[in-house]
Amino acid sequence: MTWDALDAHLDGVPGTVSAYVGRVGATPTWTRHADATHYAASTMKAAVLVALHRAAEAGTLDLDAPVPVRNEFDSALPGAPRFSCARHYDNDQAVWERVGGDAPLRWLAHRMIVRSSNLATNVVIGHVGLPAVARVWDLAGARHSVTGRGIEDFAAREAGVTNLVTAADLAALLAAVAAGADRPGPLASPAGCAAMLDVLFAQEHREDLAAGLPEGTRIAHKNGWVRGVRHGAGVVFPDDAPPYAVVVCTTTDLADGGASGEEDDACRLIARVSAAAWDARHDL
Repeated sequence: MTWDALDAHLDGVPGTVSAYVGRVGATPTWTRHADATHYAASTMKAAVLVALHRAAEAGTLDLDAPVPVRNEFDSALPGAPRFSCARHYDNDQAVWERVGGDAPLRWLAHRMIVRSSNLATNVVIGHVGLPAVARVWDLAGARHSVTGRGIEDFAAREAGVTNLVTAADLAALLAAVAAGADRPGPLASPAGCAAMLDVLFAQEHREDLAAGLPEGTRIAHKNGWVRGVRHGAGVVFPDDAPPYAVVVCTTTDLADGGASGEEDDACRLIARVSAAAWDARHDL
């Protein structure tokens, strides 16, 4: 399928579909509404991961030191009461089993990515702070993405404080992590970027981008979903071509909001774009 044909297909999808495909460190081969903003869902957790590793490299946090796991967090809205996460809305019961006890930040960050734990995310944000996450977006060269609040901070949400991403910004962030593993970059040391890639490689939700790739293909990625939104953002590492970024953000009624993606047409759409990028990997 040519990029023009893919564009024509996506023109028929209800809502907004944004995409970015291109080799790491190069001008993108194909984009579609790449600067359109979407509600971030859990893709913002990739920026939180980078903020945590930057704090560890600065010596302000120890990734292996246990921290309290408490389900109570400060709202991003000044003066609002503290808020909590709902257990039934989370994707990782392992973190909830630690409530009232302790867990290392490294373990919490891993669960935040590979199982997309909301509770782990808010605990990590409580230690790194939202300004540190904003700094990550700036350093990556993101132009429109914002992480304004934690997960399930409804008081802040009702006041208009939100989390936004674009396909271009997510590609810039993940490509910077991938490139930074080979040479010093703006986000973290090569060792720090390599450690972050290892976490992103371990992603267990593989219903969208990964579903469009041959079995066993390495992809460092983070996805996100709520009803009406499904995103996939990653860097693919083929054995026979240079690594490339592929991001698809969808705000559409096709997204059912389920974690499994089994009945989610938006997942299948993202997998289709991922498959097209794979087929074109030698020509990106």
